[in-house]
Amino acid sequence: MSSNNLFSALRAAFPADLTAVAVETDEGLRYSWQDLDRATGMMANLLQSLDLSEGSRVAVQVEKSVEALVLYLACLRAGCVFLPLNTAYQSAEIEYFIGNAEPAVVVCSPANFGWVSKLAFKAGTQHVFTLGDDRTGSLLERAAHHSDQHTPAARQADDLAAILYTSGTTGRSKGAMLTHGNLLSNAFTLKDYWGWKKGDVLIHALPIFHVHGLFVAIHGALINGSKMIWMAKFDPKRVIARMQEATVFMGVPTLYVRMLAEPTLGKAAVKNMRLFIAGSAPLLIETFTEWQQRTGHTILERYGMSETAMLTSNPYAADKRYAKQSERRGGTVGFPLPGVSLRVLGDDGQALPVGEIGGIQVKGPNVFKGYWRMPEKTAEEFTADNFFKTGDVGKVDERGYVVIVGRSKDLIISGGYNVYPAEIEGYINEMAGVAESAVVGVAHPDFGEVGVAVVIAKAGATVQPEAILAELKAKLANFKIPKRCFVVAELPRNTMGKVQKNLLREQHKNLFLA
Repeated sequence: MSSNNLFSALRAAFPADLTAVAVETDEGLRYSWQDLDRATGMMANLLQSLDLSEGSRVAVQVEKSVEALVLYLACLRAGCVFLPLNTAYQSAEIEYFIGNAEPAVVVCSPANFGWVSKLAFKAGTQHVFTLGDDRTGSLLERAAHHSDQHTPAARQADDLAAILYTSGTTGRSKGAMLTHGNLLSNAFTLKDYWGWKKGDVLIHALPIFHVHGLFVAIHGALINGSKMIWMAKFDPKRVIARMQEATVFMGVPTLYVRMLAEPTLGKAAVKNMRLFIAGSAPLLIETFTEWQQRTGHTILERYGMSETAMLTSNPYAADKRYAKQSERRGGTVGFPLPGVSLRVLGDDGQALPVGEIGGIQVKGPNVFKGYWRMPEKTAEEFTADNFFKTGDVGKVDERGYVVIVGRSKDLIISGGYNVYPAEIEGYINEMAGVAESAVVGVAHPDFGEVGVAVVIAKAGATVQPEAILAELKAKLANFKIPKRCFVVAELPRNTMGKVQKNLLREQHKNLFLA
């Protein structure tokens, strides 16, 4: 019985005509639905030939390609647990993930095979394959020898489908365990809520190592049997040009800002488009309004996280079932999705009245199973009645719209990627001559937010801002590197000696704003 395998549900939604185009790349390559079916079958057979134990993890750090999409689907099909890793991660980060997740299989870019395989074999991983973004690598060579006929592994709704690492606010990343049931319930809910229909075509220009690009976008298209226009990298001119052939686009706010800078963006360019969705970071009201004026379309903003997939959404259309929910309102993330319960609690744990700001907690079939091998952390993040504490701060207005006002843990969202100051501070504080550091997020016209590091040197030591940033670049993903670094005599503190980050944010708030 494999009806709960997410792959089986996606496969059941393939159109009757398997020769039709499922994915078309920006290089003009076309993959049919039959190609996806056969290629995932061969790759799933390769995985099963390795005699992996039940629930084995497959860690993947490769550039975006249709073959990388096939690998994800093959993992689901074979009953393995998919573990996507950001392509920007460097050796210290990869070493931690491999050590923590203990994957049976690691797939990396051919160029990184030398150092990644060393880390993997040292940690006890049995199999390391390569996959290039140009259809090369040992994974495809090995898969080519296997049959394209494959029966999807039987999976229960509660079985793990994927582990997504969220950067730890205390420096340690946590692996959010998502089940087949979590992802499937979310895919079906969004198909209905966002009005997916026959003939829809999605422009896929997001990375495929986090929830937005991997689950929301891919599952959305596949569960509707919709073609994807697949872009390896986001290019505003090319995306606008392809809108003539598409109906749905999903992006982070940064992508909308970049498209608005293009003179080709106008009502004519988007005349076939049905829906523009934004998420992963707050959408500025200026962007929301300017997009409306330029294109005649209202961006639909929604809210989700690694641990929960999608939680809330502005409405797609006036819907009889959701009578009061007809308008997409800028500055809000809409309403809890059907099946999702959301509440706002004060510091005392009491439910707050309408309009009051507090901690957001959620519950629903989409909420994850817990953190990988962190039972204490999992217990800490769930309430006695099984609501998950999101760590976000917000309110629900009188019409039921959810507004996110901030993040309780100083998270910086830069270009749609989560950056946790504590992780970066940990690396800076270990550097020679550094006594202490504080990293804060400030507004940035392109990325929405970027990090700024403020550092105190040890007595008698001299540290250079440029040297600190250069040393960080060798260790961490580029999106985590602060855009500026200042060396100061002291950090602002409260009476308890705690650094007052709000004052640092205030001090540097106009750094990147003209």
